[in-house]
Amino acid sequence: MTRTFEYRSPTITASLLAALTLLLSASTFALDAGRADVASFIDRLVTEHGFERDFVVAALATGETKQKILDAISRPAEKTKPWYEYREIFVTPKRINAGVEFWHLHRERLERVSSETGVPAEILCAIVGVETYYGRRTGTYRVLDALATLGFDYPPRARFFRSELEQAFLLAREENIDLLGLMGSYAGAMGPPQFIPSSYRAYAVDGDGDGRRDLLGNWDDILMSVANYFVKHGWRRGEPVVARGQIDDAQSFPVGQTRLKLDDTVASLSARGIRFETELDADAPTLLIGLEGADGDEHWVGFKNFYVITRYNRSAMYAMAVYQLATELAAATSAAATVAETD
Repeated sequence: MTRTFEYRSPTITASLLAALTLLLSASTFALDAGRADVASFIDRLVTEHGFERDFVVAALATGETKQKILDAISRPAEKTKPWYEYREIFVTPKRINAGVEFWHLHRERLERVSSETGVPAEILCAIVGVETYYGRRTGTYRVLDALATLGFDYPPRARFFRSELEQAFLLAREENIDLLGLMGSYAGAMGPPQFIPSSYRAYAVDGDGDGRRDLLGNWDDILMSVANYFVKHGWRRGEPVVARGQIDDAQSFPVGQTRLKLDDTVASLSARGIRFETELDADAPTLLIGLEGADGDEHWVGFKNFYVITRYNRSAMYAMAVYQLATELAAATSAAATVAETD
């Protein structure tokens, strides 16, 4: 059912008026509605989605182009650090201990979500552990600022981020979220799971049956939505994520940018002289991962579930960090439970 949205809730109106008052007092507007790309964007929201033009213009007038956002997107850790340095950011004793506490706090909902979806509890914990330190660091930028900055002033990916800005307007309308107060990362990702607006709209689910999809503070919704994202991208219940590979002639398989495609199989990698252990069938899809480790090159064989993790963030190092943090969390949580049983 198509609805014409007018955005007249008291919360939104108050936020909008406050922001406009501040901007007027400063006599500055970051976005010029007369710019061709901005004007076209406004027209699209009005004609295709039924937004009021005055609201869209006023909302965008509060946006600020931030150089810090442009700087951040130009140097993501996945592209500037070797694996052994990247790993040290996420797989640390402090983050593992915090993850054990998080697991204990949310044990019942983690077990329920894992049972219903097949996504292990440790993977769910590791995702929010890597993304936001279990919800403690969800971003300090206004989503509107982040997406407007990248959508109108970052040519390499302007089309993508303008689309995400459009999705943010739609999301705020659908979920009754204050668009002007919505906070997130420099790329517009929100809440403990760091969903961008399009992913929020496509994969968020109501985990507790209250009729809302709240990824900003409702852990039932958050954990079920992360699991749903994995399921929708092909997660295979009970299957492994990766296996360590051994290669006699490592120079034939140099480390570097991993091709994130499942264009090999268990049999084809074995035929190429890569040794690894798995109980998967010979025709199970695989990909070869080469990473720069602290003690030399590392080679791993990624299976379908590893590929699914890379759908959350298109980086082999990211997926490996999630996997290794998950492995540490599972071991530490099991050890803590054993100690508790013997006390």
